[in-house]
Amino acid sequence: MKEKVKVKVEAPQYAVVSGVTFAQVDAWFGHTRRDLKMDIIYPEDKEKKYPCVVWICGGAWRAMDRSAHLAYLAELARSGFVVASVEYRTSNEGPFPIQLIDVKAGIRYLKAMSDRYNIDPERFGVMGESAGGYLAAMAALVEDKAYDVGAFLDDSSKVQAACPWYPPADVTAFPYPSPVEAAASMESLLLGKNVAQYREEALQICPVTYVTKDAPPFLIIHGNNDHTVPFSQGEILHDKLEEAGADVKLLILEGADHADMPFFQEEIWQRIVAFFKEKLGAARTRK
Repeated sequence: MKEKVKVKVEAPQYAVVSGVTFAQVDAWFGHTRRDLKMDIIYPEDKEKKYPCVVWICGGAWRAMDRSAHLAYLAELARSGFVVASVEYRTSNEGPFPIQLIDVKAGIRYLKAMSDRYNIDPERFGVMGESAGGYLAAMAALVEDKAYDVGAFLDDSSKVQAACPWYPPADVTAFPYPSPVEAAASMESLLLGKNVAQYREEALQICPVTYVTKDAPPFLIIHGNNDHTVPFSQGEILHDKLEEAGADVKLLILEGADHADMPFFQEEIWQRIVAFFKEKLGAARTRK
């Protein structure tokens, strides 16, 4: 049997580039250097510029894999975005702020290379899960130039929308049984000090500290049965943003725990696509 089909070409071809070096950072106690890398999914379409969404993997700031969610990120990209998953140094390599510095370096790199990947540098979103959700919130809220370190400093790390999943928003509000147990927490390892005993310093690494009315739009996604990052953390961030007059929505996944299957259903990803399309817009013809 033969069948002839005339295909109407309406969408671009998408390409995946893995292991793109976007920065070099100190390693092994400052004696060596290593590359930070990202994976980029982009449309091969030189006629338009596309909004970009930067994904930040979770892992309690202790471990991360930039390629772990590429199957889902590819679907996001094919909805009309450039999507990049960025690597960052973990807390065993050094305490905050190196993680935020690395994420901001990735954003600046993408803006500097915007023509190569058909990105609109004025339309950036960030999204991440857990520790990555925390970093997404921090990248969206913290505009202090002290965290812009390295190359491409002529480009801004400012973003226009944020979608953190189950983010630690105020590490001083975690229900630690005792200061001793708090010392071994992932949050204390991030700070480099016991968050229960150094509360003022701990507050300086919290997204809630940097909330203002000028915050970009937020879609916070959190399960109300989260046994790792309490649901109250998502509520705290939502309430702070709402009180400040910012554009924010908290999407509560009923019965969902931490990083479990409800977050990876089509319904949720369609909501994410709709959020970024509303706040960042669609691809635009190059001028």
